[in-house]
Amino acid sequence: MAECVASDVGLSAAILKTINSPYYGLSRMISDIQQAVMLLGTRSVANLVATHEIRHAMNQKSCISHERFWDEATDVAKTMVYIGKKTDQKVQFEELYAVGLFHDCGIPAMANRFDDYKSLLIEANEKHDATISELEEERYNTNHAVVGYFIANSWDLPRGLCELILRHHEEDALDQSSDEAFVTMYSILKMAENIVERTRRFHSNSEWLWVKDGVLEALGLTSLDYSDLEDDVSEFVLV
Repeated sequence: MAECVASDVGLSAAILKTINSPYYGLSRMISDIQQAVMLLGTRSVANLVATHEIRHAMNQKSCISHERFWDEATDVAKTMVYIGKKTDQKVQFEELYAVGLFHDCGIPAMANRFDDYKSLLIEANEKHDATISELEEERYNTNHAVVGYFIANSWDLPRGLCELILRHHEEDALDQSSDEAFVTMYSILKMAENIVERTRRFHSNSEWLWVKDGVLEALGLTSLDYSDLEDDVSEFVLV
């Protein structure tokens, strides 16, 4: 695997940037691709490869900054892993990272297709009585969750991840699912999205109000536990 990665300069740079980030807290810089791949593990490298390929495929004229989009997706991914570890959830951390990276992968595709998509994102940030998916459906007769689902399927991403991408804006997703892994990952995703939103933009995610109670119950946490997690993420993860 290391040889395949080393043959792609852009992918190699992304992997070295990841392993040398403060998130991993290594005592020295890693410059050897083979060592970086070994330290990250197969699943993490596979996620980075998929991210690199999807970013490359979507790298075209767009009404939004793709770099900013993927930076925020990475923030959500890192926050999800931190929450999973701190709350001792029974889910693979590599899967949490993948969910964080890809849950909104339909957004850059929509931005490539529709020149006025940025105005919809602005509207979604300002309105609290409708989800972004509802606004998209009203304007485009589709939404980024559906688009993201088909993108994830086309890249052969895991079935559970594809389902989560499709349903991550559904208000009743927790009530409608009996799959423990889905419930856990959905809950961690919604919590991570809100923490990133509050840390980066100083206000709550518009969906947090109606998912908060179900998310805390699913993860076995209290409001105080959540506040502690938010403080920790702001101090140690999103730096």
